[in-house]
Amino acid sequence: MSGAAKRAVISQRVEVFADRDERRDALDQRWAALLESLGLTALPMPNTLADPAAWLVAADPALIVLTGGNDLAHLVDGPDAAPERDRTEALLLAQASERAIPLLAVCRGLQLIVDSGGGSLVPVEGHVAQDHAITVHPAATNWPIRDGRSVNSFHNWGAEQSAVPAGWELAATAPDGTVEAIFHSTLPQVALMWHPERGETDADDIALIEQLIGQS
Repeated sequence: MSGAAKRAVISQRVEVFADRDERRDALDQRWAALLESLGLTALPMPNTLADPAAWLVAADPALIVLTGGNDLAHLVDGPDAAPERDRTEALLLAQASERAIPLLAVCRGLQLIVDSGGGSLVPVEGHVAQDHAITVHPAATNWPIRDGRSVNSFHNWGAEQSAVPAGWELAATAPDGTVEAIFHSTLPQVALMWHPERGETDADDIALIEQLIGQS
């Protein structure tokens, strides 16, 4: 695939409009802009495909992105639960691992990795629309992530350090000790609790995604 044609398959949140009897796939427009700046074309993945594996093979992505929004369906009831998205993203995670496709998991994406790896998620406070500094751990030595950096935060569920799954390494924590970033030990996979697409994009995030893609 030529550099100009590189695609990033990106997951979408589910928005419910009960008054219209609609469940919509949705994606923050800032994701397309961020990926374009990295030379990638955003290819949003629908959550209701009959054969999502075949769709992914045809897409032939240079990067898979698991985005934020929605809680895992087994954690909550109501309109923010999206079991169809859980299934789609579980397949994306499995395919990224099986085919060694670079994977960037953001917020809910990190939660999915912890949950699917047998770890437990816990309710957290002070992590919605709040910026905070991160503490970088030794696993981040080879990645462009700096200690003390301020990151955004938009989540109600987090992971304690003991919940980091086997095969993953703790890279950064929040002031309350919860996980902010993890990196896979052998695969090109990174998971962040902050949103690189929101606000002014930090140069570290650009460098991190570029390095991730370069591992394919």
